[in-house]
Amino acid sequence: MRRHTPRVLPTALATLTVASLVAACGGGGSLQEAGNTTVASTAAPTTVPGETTTTVAPSTTVATPLDDLPTCPLEALEAADGPVEITFWHGMTADLEVALTRLTDEFNASQDRVRVVLQNQGGYEDVLDKYLQSGSNSRPDLVQAPEYAVQVLRDSQSFVPVEACMVAADFDAANLLPTTLEAYSTEGVQWAMPFNVSNPILYVNEVAFLAAGLDPTDPPSSLEELRAASQAIVDSGAAQYGFAIDTNFDSGGGWFIEQWFAKAGEFYADQNNGRQAPATRVLFGGPAGVEIYTFLQQMVNDGLAVNVGDNASGQDTFLKMADPNDRAAMTIGTSAALGTVVAALGGGLAPGLGPDDVTVAHMPGPGGSQSVLIGGASLWVVDGSDAARVAASWEYVSYLVSAAVQSDWAASTGYVPVNEGALALDPLAATYATDPRYRVAYDSLLGTPNEPWNVGALLGPQREIRALTAQALAAVLQGADPAESLADAAGKADGLLANYAALQAG
Repeated sequence: MRRHTPRVLPTALATLTVASLVAACGGGGSLQEAGNTTVASTAAPTTVPGETTTTVAPSTTVATPLDDLPTCPLEALEAADGPVEITFWHGMTADLEVALTRLTDEFNASQDRVRVVLQNQGGYEDVLDKYLQSGSNSRPDLVQAPEYAVQVLRDSQSFVPVEACMVAADFDAANLLPTTLEAYSTEGVQWAMPFNVSNPILYVNEVAFLAAGLDPTDPPSSLEELRAASQAIVDSGAAQYGFAIDTNFDSGGGWFIEQWFAKAGEFYADQNNGRQAPATRVLFGGPAGVEIYTFLQQMVNDGLAVNVGDNASGQDTFLKMADPNDRAAMTIGTSAALGTVVAALGGGLAPGLGPDDVTVAHMPGPGGSQSVLIGGASLWVVDGSDAARVAASWEYVSYLVSAAVQSDWAASTGYVPVNEGALALDPLAATYATDPRYRVAYDSLLGTPNEPWNVGALLGPQREIRALTAQALAAVLQGADPAESLADAAGKADGLLANYAALQAG
């Protein structure tokens, strides 16, 4: 979480709980299933007797006419005899689930046409795997899924594109952030509605910065500046390390690698990251990838950075910042974790380090670009046999992305609001005004240049490919050659892409 108001946090956290940090992060920014370098396959699902299974069909990034896709029969809700009950599979836990449950209860109480039943599946990985393995009779009506699942879910041919509902409802999307919409679009179609958006930010120990003679209001923006600041911190003795990094597939070893490619103005895969046409090979094995991995290796080898490993707890980099005997002054983490970090420091986690002693900044990267890729998750309307449930799902989706609800949601959880109108409404307006830290992720998103490499990759086996880059980074930080490790990972990733394409063609 990036922001919690006192109203939402039930208790001050005395420690960074695994549940809170796991829940706080989303897809591109998620620490869910932390430490898993072997990721469940997005290939063929299991078959349930008597049901139509989720299948994977050929994909294309050529524009698809909306009329050729499943429709959104909004009139079916009007014709329903009574309240229509829908099931929503989500991956929110801890404080995030508390906020989602409250908003859903308010929605259910506000009208008598739709009743939403929340079903927590434990995390994004669990939601995705369970859905892909479910038959038509056991699917929910609405699914929450991260940015790396766009291609595989679209290829399942089991969803109503949210754009069909937007058109049917004459929905005005003018206030929705274009970059958040674009992340969940392909073939010229808006497939899912962005809901909980996050991105990586730099966490800075202000006490250590000041002790090292650094200005915490001018934190590093480039990798070179990150190294220089780390050198000053170590040389001064303000902390044992300047920077803490992990090798998890959904953070330092995977998601961050994609972020750094975008910041360098580089594509992560061919065919414009798979958005011009299905990608056939990855590009991270080239000079840009080797330069990034070499930089990180040298930081660790020179004692300027500490590798906490695969971050199995989901919180190890943050705990390293709080370690009184072996502390790192900076780390990169999801913006969705800021609220939990601040609350934990307020609960006395790190003696001598209070909640106001940690600041945040835009994620540093190659060239110092402010750009970020979308993380978090979106809402997918399932193409079920009951038209009224499709219409009811849209009713709930449109409620969740309204300005008032996004203001409440963003202030309660710390996610970036997808509706610009939320910034003018309390509680979010007050939150951003009283503590600028909580607006950093939003400003990072707004400052991202409109370039094709800043949209992010669209790959069928994207989470499996992230696992490969994470394994490569783990090896590199233990002394392996960056070029050889990345070449090996790239070769395996190309094999995954080929296998995925063959599965579709078959």
